[in-house]
Amino acid sequence: MAAHIPKLLSIAGSDPSGGAGVQGDLKTFSALRCYGMAAITALTAQNTKGVSLVHPVPPAVVAAQIDAIFADIEVDAVKIGMLAEPAIAQAAADSLARAGARRIVFDPVLVATSGDSLSSTGLIETAIARLFPLAALVTPNLPEAAALLGAPAASAPGEMVEQGRALLARGARAVLMKGGHLPGEPLDILVEGESVQEFHGARAPTRNLHGTGCALSAAIAAHLAQGAELVPAIRAAKDFLARALGAADTLALGGGRGPPHVLHDLWKR
Repeated sequence: MAAHIPKLLSIAGSDPSGGAGVQGDLKTFSALRCYGMAAITALTAQNTKGVSLVHPVPPAVVAAQIDAIFADIEVDAVKIGMLAEPAIAQAAADSLARAGARRIVFDPVLVATSGDSLSSTGLIETAIARLFPLAALVTPNLPEAAALLGAPAASAPGEMVEQGRALLARGARAVLMKGGHLPGEPLDILVEGESVQEFHGARAPTRNLHGTGCALSAAIAAHLAQGAELVPAIRAAKDFLARALGAADTLALGGGRGPPHVLHDLWKR
């Protein structure tokens, strides 16, 4: 009998440079010994220097991709990234609800690392109304949390907690506030119910941060698919990302901001 291999679905945009989006997620799933699948929400033109074009996929096509997977394959966890426009978010939510999808990690990709907007008007409201209730975890960075709340970005840990609680009040079940934009050593804070859990890290001496958020949320989803509870899954994902960032400069990819080297642990063997 074949051993069970955790199977994950990424619902996200395509990054032709391979560092973020669907391509980055599939690398992360493979690095963590999971089988990755993908439903593409948008085609982009981007590289390590920035995003120059976003071409959304028709919502019916996004839904058909998701429906086809769930009609045939058991999905152990789902990672959601860029959705590009409200109708795509609606279509994805409808398909996931029909399928009874579990262990959903929603990374609300609204702005690329380069600062380019990756969302359209109305997407935030749709994401909150339809995807927050489905997700086991929402993983915004500070600018994304601010955009979701229509508020200034948090500038201190206490404000991160306040904004995490505000997102819970809007329907999220658990929120990992990613504090990498604050000065000093990085601090992420999980807000879940009345509980607050801090995750401290060390800042990697690299500029190659393209797709860092994608890698973290995909790694959390992978560990959830393997049976981990939420806090251990976050810890393991952060350890994985720290190693990938530590090896990021060995890729020497492009002339801008490259991605973390998520395959480093496999390539060094």
